[in-house]
Amino acid sequence: MAVSTPNPEHLHGLVDMGSNGIRFSITDLSPPTTRILPTLYTSRAGISLYDAQYSTSGDRIAIPEKTIAKVIDKLTHFKRTCADFRVPESNITILATEATRTAVNSAEFRSAIKSATDWEVQLLAKEDEGRVGALGVATSLGEVKGLVMDLGGGSTQLTWLVSDSHTGEIKMPREGAVSMPFGAAALSRRLEEAEKQGKGAKKALAEEVKQRITEAFKSLDVPHELTEMAKKEVGYALYLSGGGFRGWGFVLMSQHKVNPYPIPVINGFRAARSEFLDTTAVQAAAMDVDSDEDSAIFRVSQRRANQVPAVAFLVTALSEALPHIKEVRFCQGGVREGYLFSKLPLGIRKQSPVVVATASLASPGSPHYADLLLNAIPKPNTTASASASAPALSPPIITAFANLSGHFSSHPKDIRAAAALRSTTTGILASAHGLSHSERCTLALLLCERWGGLKDLPPTDIAFFHSMQSLAGAEQAWWARYLGRVGALVGAVYPSGRGKKAMSLSSTFSVSKKGDRVLVLRTGDQEGKSLRGIVEEEVEKVEKAGKKKNWIGGKEGWGIKVEVQ
Repeated sequence: MAVSTPNPEHLHGLVDMGSNGIRFSITDLSPPTTRILPTLYTSRAGISLYDAQYSTSGDRIAIPEKTIAKVIDKLTHFKRTCADFRVPESNITILATEATRTAVNSAEFRSAIKSATDWEVQLLAKEDEGRVGALGVATSLGEVKGLVMDLGGGSTQLTWLVSDSHTGEIKMPREGAVSMPFGAAALSRRLEEAEKQGKGAKKALAEEVKQRITEAFKSLDVPHELTEMAKKEVGYALYLSGGGFRGWGFVLMSQHKVNPYPIPVINGFRAARSEFLDTTAVQAAAMDVDSDEDSAIFRVSQRRANQVPAVAFLVTALSEALPHIKEVRFCQGGVREGYLFSKLPLGIRKQSPVVVATASLASPGSPHYADLLLNAIPKPNTTASASASAPALSPPIITAFANLSGHFSSHPKDIRAAAALRSTTTGILASAHGLSHSERCTLALLLCERWGGLKDLPPTDIAFFHSMQSLAGAEQAWWARYLGRVGALVGAVYPSGRGKKAMSLSSTFSVSKKGDRVLVLRTGDQEGKSLRGIVEEEVEKVEKAGKKKNWIGGKEGWGIKVEVQ
């Protein structure tokens, strides 16, 4: 398969000099995939600028020459890499945060970098660091409405965020965010010192952290729309980013009731309040992590595991200082994503990530395909239970499904269902930024069903399929089964993904004589004639999805009777 070469003017190199490590990236902002910030290159140097500024006795010192030399070596290598990718020099940025900003020899450090690379280091002020981090969170999902915390190595930032998916507008405090000196590495050091001094010192530290968070929240002036949403939904959504919180998220993922958890990326993972606040369980799991591969937790390094007690300390303070948190959502977006996102126009920002990620794979007939699928989902009415609706099968998900409907047709029949099932986790959409786990799970099940579902999966993928179904939940999994089979029906009428509009679909809810819910799907050509004789096999599969023995969980599980007319 030929690989297209991006226009260099759309390439951006970025260095994020954080407290715990230095991240290098090259991003392709070419349309039409600009919104999902496609990455061409990433690398990380495990150089802790925070730790480098403390002597073995715990005294604050200047960044050592040896550390500066290591940083410059990494930067000069990245400079060569940018040249290899043909990134314009004007599109290369170095952003530095807490550790560089507060270093005793910050000016000398930045001057040495300038001399070696001819690159200026941009120091982010406390508030700007929080603002950029919050914008990074905004890139991580299609819509963000709630409180946001970014946990770095030297500091943590608290703010609120409202992103409007209809306009692309992003609202946050004018000041950006409140920065507090409680990063994972910094708090680990403070906690270690307090434990040496005794219970009184540890209690005083806990009170200090709690008070600072309480004051920070009060100063944010949370808007009325968020407070009303929190009342309606019995709590705020808390969006978390930064390495310290991501480590916490991966431990929670390893403890999830769906085990092994089927989606390996942290972005879009969510946890209930009770799970997030169970510091005892998370610390117990992290204690077992060491250099032995058998005891490893996926994506939790020894360093991150060692910081878990400090993160637990912060989480406990959050539970006492913040208003009621209903759930937490983990986000991958950080300084890189936030900085680049800040340069994008509203028209790009408002785009749905899942639609953008699939648009380049769409066929000319995909819009009509999507319309047919939308028509196959009845609107709730008074004659059938409102629970019969399919709220998570949103228009963006259905558009994405339509865009990918024919993609796997060129695969051997033996692997179509499996490739479709894995497409959102390790396949063609694995690297797409901005998708929630619900979107990845639902789209995978839809595509798998469109290409035959469980019966067409090889043995190696059956356990994974059941894990995805469990993660989706019975109701969502049934709707994915039903609509995936409708997708196969539409695909049988339009095998090329194009052609004149030869098909129509409509649907309603009704109630049978026994009082059962019935989903009635009507098919026809443009003259209103039935297509059943042409696609009999696909029609039967759609109807079978409604038989009780095929419900999710069996006869006592979740499903709706289906009639195709």
